[in-house]
Amino acid sequence: MSGAMKYGTDARVERVLLCSPDKDLAQAVEDGSIVCFDRRKQELMDEQGVIRKFGVRPASIPDYLALVGDAADGIPGIPRWGAKSTATVLAHYEKIETIPADAADWAVDVRGAKALAANLAERRDDALLYRALATLRTDVPILETLDELRWNGADADALRDVCAELAWERFADEVARYERS
Repeated sequence: MSGAMKYGTDARVERVLLCSPDKDLAQAVEDGSIVCFDRRKQELMDEQGVIRKFGVRPASIPDYLALVGDAADGIPGIPRWGAKSTATVLAHYEKIETIPADAADWAVDVRGAKALAANLAERRDDALLYRALATLRTDVPILETLDELRWNGADADALRDVCAELAWERFADEVARYERS
């Protein structure tokens, strides 16, 4: 992920396209420079797309996943914190630590707020741990330069060998056809 962040601001990069349906990658979205693309659904998600889908800005995605949970990553979430209530609360407070402990102090109206606040108060440390687990690392050093990462096409011979071994000859033909166009 640090590569997307590092190279997403380079003037030579028009856009970083993160191709995955994984929810955690939504936190990396930066309008104009980093977007997510779900190949299965054929959907491109910019910052407004993240807000439409989750109800929160990209920076709040780790907090959202910490509260709601993310079964794919083994994050259980906090009981009773569903997508709708979490989105409503985080759209206003943005981060777990800024959510008031007492629901009476909340500036948003959420069904079951008292129980939500009690569950969060009881499990706030867990929620902060879950957020840390859901937060993508951006401090990993990337030694390659942008020029070294530039796509120069597939190694046709190696690709053909692998595809023959896997009985995917049509895939090698498709790659070759794509590279000629």
